[in-house]
Amino acid sequence: MIGIPSFHALAALAVTIVMFIAFARGRMSVEIISLLTIAVIAVGLYFFPLPLTKPEDGLRLAFSGFGHYALIAICSLMIMGRGLVVTGALDPAARMLERVWKLNTQLGLLVSLLIAFFLSMIVNDTPVLVLLLPIFVQLAARGAMPASKTLIPLNAAVLIGGMATTIGTSTNVLVVSIARDLGMPPMSVFHYTPIVLAASLVALPYLWLVMPRLLPDNSVEVTHVKRRFFSLLRVNEASGFVGKTIESMRPQLPADFAFEDKNAGPLEVGQRIRVSGTHEALEDAIRTLRGQVAPAWVLDRISRKASASGEDVLVVEMAVTSDSRLLGRTLSTSGIADLYSTAVLGIHKPERPLPIHQDSPVAGKELVIQEGDVLLAIGLGEDLAEFAQNDGLLMLDGAKEMPRRSKALLALGIMGGSIATASIGLFPIAIAALGGAILMFVTGCVKFDRVGRALSGKVIVLVAASIAVGRLILESGAAAWLGSALSLGLQYLPPAAILAVIMLFVTLLTNFASNAAAATIGTPIAFSIASQLGLPHEPLILAVLFGCNLCYATPIAYQTNMLIMAEGNYKFSDYIRTGLPLVLLMVITLSILLVVSYGM
Repeated sequence: MIGIPSFHALAALAVTIVMFIAFARGRMSVEIISLLTIAVIAVGLYFFPLPLTKPEDGLRLAFSGFGHYALIAICSLMIMGRGLVVTGALDPAARMLERVWKLNTQLGLLVSLLIAFFLSMIVNDTPVLVLLLPIFVQLAARGAMPASKTLIPLNAAVLIGGMATTIGTSTNVLVVSIARDLGMPPMSVFHYTPIVLAASLVALPYLWLVMPRLLPDNSVEVTHVKRRFFSLLRVNEASGFVGKTIESMRPQLPADFAFEDKNAGPLEVGQRIRVSGTHEALEDAIRTLRGQVAPAWVLDRISRKASASGEDVLVVEMAVTSDSRLLGRTLSTSGIADLYSTAVLGIHKPERPLPIHQDSPVAGKELVIQEGDVLLAIGLGEDLAEFAQNDGLLMLDGAKEMPRRSKALLALGIMGGSIATASIGLFPIAIAALGGAILMFVTGCVKFDRVGRALSGKVIVLVAASIAVGRLILESGAAAWLGSALSLGLQYLPPAAILAVIMLFVTLLTNFASNAAAATIGTPIAFSIASQLGLPHEPLILAVLFGCNLCYATPIAYQTNMLIMAEGNYKFSDYIRTGLPLVLLMVITLSILLVVSYGM
């Protein structure tokens, strides 16, 4: 007969349920609910300490999340991800996947999910997601499916793949180790992989076809039409389009990029072609075609100055005012590059006829600068400010930092080293990630004063609150009481139902406490239940292992769920709406597969 839970266990369960309901309703922000939860735990344990503890111990428990290794790991991973973005290290991979997405959106998503699934089978799931996350954010920015519709499915694919091998997650290793200590034979890396692969045949179609439809489009709404800039593209010997026609090159170029010249003949070295496009489209097209829209010597000078000073190269938009000295001039006659070490990449013209300068060396090509035009200029901050002040220009909001491509390989090396050392178990993920983040700072891949852009305050307080709640559930005895209540009623159920209940119990602990707590509590309970009911131990232990990985229903269930929360601008309810059906689908499928596989 099971006894009544203690006062602290009841209080721990009440706090968890109230927090869950508050998150699910979404009437208050995640940050406020998280901080209130921490405050309730701190005040409650100060005035009503746990047995054999002091009031100060309760405060330490409540605020332990802010110094927990999991939070350090998540913040470090965010910083390393930022390093990959600002150096442009993942641009080649993003462009390769973009080609697949351009062929067909659904095909692109399926290929992406399969890559995530199979990678996480052999590499720990957290580094896999950290590697893929910036790629999919860039894909969304390039016009693929919105990040909010892809990141939760991508994360689920990573988690399912990580479940397939004993090295896929640290939780798998923990469950297998505890089971071996209890007397079970060791499991090989691919011991139960066929079961997970069979379950994935049911789960992946849900991730691919259903889950994106259940998620909102949280893309930031563009309230104005993007400016289109006109420029001259110079054909040089290094260009990838010498000898080709304009029509033959169109399929490889961005949709927002266009050739304004209708010349159908093969292009030659030294030729200039009038082109237009948005800022992003011009940048992509220039990289693809290996052409130039500004003199090479001034771009080299800007790059040298940036390297010497350690400053970022900026791209800004500047409006031409009525008192600008540039009025009536073209870019070639303006002297901008000589005076300010600044290059103009293109000119945006408001809706009016485009005036062409007929006396320029490239007759019919260059545009005359007029009042109201917007120049797309590149240079260092000080040079750009001097240019704007002296030439009567108005700097518009939204300066963009150019990727520090000279450090792209270095950033990839740092990320690769962190992933490798964490995956082979040389260092814990927290140490490997922290070391990688420090190296990103030391080498200049990420500027320390810009670190705030990499971190999310919402994620930080949510992680801290979830760690405090997990510790409270464990140390108050609430988890142990739930385990005892579970074992009491299983003797009357068929094997498939026993496996399903064990899996759901561990899933509940995983989504509200932690994977480690679920593994630590669930594994011996499952072993004991198998002994009492005369069932084989291995399928019940695997039910625990699988349950520990079914952490889709809340953002606090696993650190990868936290990592995607800010990038996808997700709410707590988004995880519940998409994660609960997946949990039920996986529990039913895995329970049936375990019964069939072990002849129960």
